[in-house]
Amino acid sequence: MKRSVFYCMLALGVYASKGSAGEIGPPARVSVIRTPNGGTPAEAKLGPDRTIHLIYNSPKDLIPYYVKSSDGGASFSAPLPLVEPASRKPGLEFAATAIAVGQSGTVYAAMMTNNWKVKLPGVPDGLVFAVFRPGMKAFTPVRSLNGRPSEGFSLTADDKGDVTATWLADKLFVNYSRDGGATFSANAELNPAYDACNCCTTRAAYGTDGSLAVLYREETNNERDMYLVLVRKDGRQVRTRISSTLWKVNACPMTYYSLSATANGYVAAWPTKGEIYFARLDRDGKVLPPGEIKTPGRTGMRTGLIALGAADGETLVAWKEQEQLRWEIYGRDGRPEDASPHSAPSAGKGAAGVVDGNRFILFQ
Repeated sequence: MKRSVFYCMLALGVYASKGSAGEIGPPARVSVIRTPNGGTPAEAKLGPDRTIHLIYNSPKDLIPYYVKSSDGGASFSAPLPLVEPASRKPGLEFAATAIAVGQSGTVYAAMMTNNWKVKLPGVPDGLVFAVFRPGMKAFTPVRSLNGRPSEGFSLTADDKGDVTATWLADKLFVNYSRDGGATFSANAELNPAYDACNCCTTRAAYGTDGSLAVLYREETNNERDMYLVLVRKDGRQVRTRISSTLWKVNACPMTYYSLSATANGYVAAWPTKGEIYFARLDRDGKVLPPGEIKTPGRTGMRTGLIALGAADGETLVAWKEQEQLRWEIYGRDGRPEDASPHSAPSAGKGAAGVVDGNRFILFQ
């Protein structure tokens, strides 16, 4: 690699690895890209046209931003604020929590605020929602999607105009849109029999067969196990416990976790007793051999982690730990490719990334 290209990549904050940490330059299996403008990543999605969509929180401002890249992360669009000026108030903080990319490249963003603390009038409650449609110059004015105190927000969308939001308010709730996010169904529990761990989160994804998959942690009898719920296109629900290492604790562990669709099912990652596990799932939500896999990762309360499945069947699991973004790639047999995880400096607790074919792209 020419010296000038090498230093240009360092200036961009691009770390590319293939096989061993520290190798820089193409061809890259994993690229770690610095979040624009010194931001901390919240979530990223890859659109059908391979555009990368990223939302991030800014340590300088009290609002989050959105950028996109059409060249694999080599460059990004000018940042767009998710919150319009009229909704910004002194002391009010907005934090991005979820992004979804839907029909025609429409971007949906979910946020939370600190208004439980500052108690300002006229602030949208619960899941704060904004939309950016093709041809628009800014996100729509923020509004509350669910109108009540809540947390654990997740969004997912397909290319047919379906958008789903999941969230927690003592139970597991869902809102559906069939018109590209113009309107949503009323707040409703996904199933009254489910007893979600209220201070954790939710993750949702549409499968390739059109099913809606929802990942959550139960708290019945203080047994904090992980469940995947599949909502079929005809409305039928199938629930499967996917964690096999049990965790009984008389307190909410306040953990975050990850769910991503793959060509043949899903891949999920979650913490149990502070340690990170993952599993590959088929289209019916059943855990595939070799079953639940323990990683070397450790995580704290509300710390980001992601799991991404490549086209060749390999899986990347990434997590935040002590101001480091760490990751490991696992083969089809569930074995790690390297003796120890890779890492790169990364401030904050958020983790975000996408997979494009067999290339993993992470944000630090």
